[in-house]
Amino acid sequence: MGTGAIALTLVLAGCSDSTDGNPVGSAPSGTEPDFPTTRPSRTTSTTPPAPPTSATPVPAGPEALAPQNGYVYLETKSGLTRCQLNVEAVSCEAEFEKSPSIDGFPANGVNLNADGAVTWVSGNLGDIPTVPLDYRTYTALGWTIEATEAGTRFTNDGTGHGMLVRIEGVETY
Repeated sequence: MGTGAIALTLVLAGCSDSTDGNPVGSAPSGTEPDFPTTRPSRTTSTTPPAPPTSATPVPAGPEALAPQNGYVYLETKSGLTRCQLNVEAVSCEAEFEKSPSIDGFPANGVNLNADGAVTWVSGNLGDIPTVPLDYRTYTALGWTIEATEAGTRFTNDGTGHGMLVRIEGVETY
């Protein structure tokens, strides 16, 4: 966060489909940072196909997303939500229908720490090199990511804390 940006952290106990509080922040600057726009390709482990058997096939495990400089950058299949995650937190940006106001502006970013602390922000992730997700399960940096038509669920593998992100709002657990 840059100088002058203030965020309110809400520590949640249990499940919730809304976030209460009085977030604060700075007014949007109107300019977006200029970053390279290359899109990395997804790296998947290649496994030789098994010979056919009469048994019911076992579904493939989650796809591992490779980090760049300690981060994984992704966007939902719809393209309406972009996220970045590292070992410590997941941050997502979207035009949420239900979000708190920050300095009179609706928050367009949400951050969830591995310990379950939630922060709403008014800001911009910038021009990050996102990997588009399909509707399936992924893993990255200690997080499990379940992308579905109903939203994208991020769960920290170590703590079990997470959030379901969708345009309609954010649910934390």
